[in-house]
Amino acid sequence: MDTADTTVRATEPLTFRTATEADVEGLVALIESAYRGDASRAGWTTEADILDGQRTDPEDVADVVGAENGRMMIVERNGELIACCQLEHRGDHAYFGMFAVRPALQGGGLGKVIIAEAERFARAEWGAKEMHMTVISAREELIAWYERRGYTRTGRMTPFPYGEERFGVPRRADLEFELLIKPLD
Repeated sequence: MDTADTTVRATEPLTFRTATEADVEGLVALIESAYRGDASRAGWTTEADILDGQRTDPEDVADVVGAENGRMMIVERNGELIACCQLEHRGDHAYFGMFAVRPALQGGGLGKVIIAEAERFARAEWGAKEMHMTVISAREELIAWYERRGYTRTGRMTPFPYGEERFGVPRRADLEFELLIKPLD
């Protein structure tokens, strides 16, 4: 098959929908491709230099898909999965996670559109006043991208789960997560 046949054209409209169990396998593949291994190096969100191993697994994604207090949002073009993110309703705020954009499509503005839709949904559907997320603090470029979207570093850190390979195999000993927050007015 010619590679042009598999390229998703940026001019086609996006479709947002809630993931179902049938989407789990495709979601795991998308998330892994955006963060781990050589395939992730095609985009700028790779964690390949700081973590080996897996980013997620079918059980974790299925838990997010089936969560009563959240949703896994799928983004498609022409019926093809190109991005996703997790949204979880946590009272007065929402949590944003498992954000992945197909590596070849990163850097073209798609992420901005997706995060704006996630914020709109959390505010309109759940009345969330803030969006929270955690990012590996060593990911300065990624944190700077979120800061340009209005997120603020809190300095509140949680340890990386060293020894739990289902979250990845660290290549560094200084990994931790920082909480970022954005008001949703």
